[in-house]
Amino acid sequence: MTGIESIRRVPTGISGFDQIALGGLPAGRCALVAGTTGSGKTLFAVEFLARGVQNFDAPGVFVAFEEPPADIRHNVASLGFPITEWEAAGKWTFVDASADIADEAPTIGTYDLGALVARIVHAVRRSGARRVALDSLGEVFSRFSDTGSVRHEMFRIVSALEPLGVTTVLTAERPEEYDGVSRFGVEEFVLDNVIILRNVLRHERRRRTVEIVKFRGAAHRTGEWLFTIGPQEGIVVMPLAFLRPRAQVSTDRVSLGNAVLDRMCGGGVFRDAIALLTGPTGTGKTLTSVFFAAAAVEAGERCLLYTFDETREQLGRTAAGWGIDLDAMEATGLLHVVSEFPEAASPEEHFLRIRRTIDEFAPARVIIDTLSALERIVTSRALLDFVIALGAVLRHGEITTLLTSAPTGRVTPTVTPAIAMEVASLTDVTILLRYAESQGEIQRGIAVLQSRGSDHDHSIRRFTIDSAGMHIGEPMRGPSDVLGSAYGPGGDLPSPVSPGGEGRQQQDRWGPPDPGQSSDD
Repeated sequence: MTGIESIRRVPTGISGFDQIALGGLPAGRCALVAGTTGSGKTLFAVEFLARGVQNFDAPGVFVAFEEPPADIRHNVASLGFPITEWEAAGKWTFVDASADIADEAPTIGTYDLGALVARIVHAVRRSGARRVALDSLGEVFSRFSDTGSVRHEMFRIVSALEPLGVTTVLTAERPEEYDGVSRFGVEEFVLDNVIILRNVLRHERRRRTVEIVKFRGAAHRTGEWLFTIGPQEGIVVMPLAFLRPRAQVSTDRVSLGNAVLDRMCGGGVFRDAIALLTGPTGTGKTLTSVFFAAAAVEAGERCLLYTFDETREQLGRTAAGWGIDLDAMEATGLLHVVSEFPEAASPEEHFLRIRRTIDEFAPARVIIDTLSALERIVTSRALLDFVIALGAVLRHGEITTLLTSAPTGRVTPTVTPAIAMEVASLTDVTILLRYAESQGEIQRGIAVLQSRGSDHDHSIRRFTIDSAGMHIGEPMRGPSDVLGSAYGPGGDLPSPVSPGGEGRQQQDRWGPPDPGQSSDD
């Protein structure tokens, strides 16, 4: 092979990053990782070395300019990296330059990195290292009086490391999130590979992103990619860290907890399906969720119910009104209820918590009630990334999932439930709950908009709610006005037709009439 395809990659092992890098960092080269305070530069450097030892048996050398080795060992302890053990085994070597920098007085004139470079080269040769991390260059380069000297010393470091065949990560500070690449403005021109980590404050919340600015001669994904930092997971790039193909799909059916709704969906939903239930307040989303959980327990399956709308006590009281005892269900060990306020964490942190709970509890079914509550703290794009990543985890585990969503208003027909529109394309089953006015009464209606790979009921059916749960009846007949249609005025929804007077057909109005259509049509 020639050209781009001939460049060998070194997987970093950082969750999701190698998907952006199309396999990892170009082998045997130096990569600049630049970022502002709190963007994750040091963690990136540590993980690059640690994942190399952990996953690929690749020894590494860590050159510490700012934090002493003791602090680094302590700060990454929660990630499960036994650095002390690796040091004893010769897999991890520290070159501590932090003491040298701290003890020296500010330099006047020239500053020589020759002795430090020699120490790094010696450590690489002695340990047989294949990976090197330097954190952070800004601390030492601040001692140079001009950018020309910075550029010269950068060349010296690169020229010493690349002949050794090691793949190197060098971190550097940058003063602004979107103004230049590095502090001195020359580092990015010396190195073949440049990665930027950002930590932007938007809508009173921090949002971290990673961008590969260049891989000289090597392909990579462009643009900014959302990532988060978990105390146990380290850096996690969403949603790419979780997207992986499945070898097969399930043909088994699972009950939603309502026999009529099961029939409307073609006999239940497939075991690996993700179902979206959307509707305004009071239409039965939580009711359906609770009965779905009860059906799981009755079938002897574990179910995780994650609610963002109610406290655990409120949910228990609500369920008791329908004859469902959540405490008794949890006592069996088959149900686990988690209640969190959306504002308690970022969507990425919520995702990691859900994923961690799924790994620990190993449920066969998962309920998220409601997704739209997260819209209070996040943009639609970030929430969509949340759903994509969550869907990948759930499908891979063949977990039957029920997601609920509500419009941002209550019953007004002008409101568009933005997240429902976006998420619907990612789900297998979409069920719509809505209010309808018919002959001076407000009624409830339910419709199955889609059921991938399965036939389903195309009618809009009336339903009622009482102390025994949801009772789905006959299709709605005759003209009616819907309060809060699924996608606002003009929404494209299926409408049943019924015969009326000399073969004429009338529609239930789940949206306005088609343009140009008269009221007599």
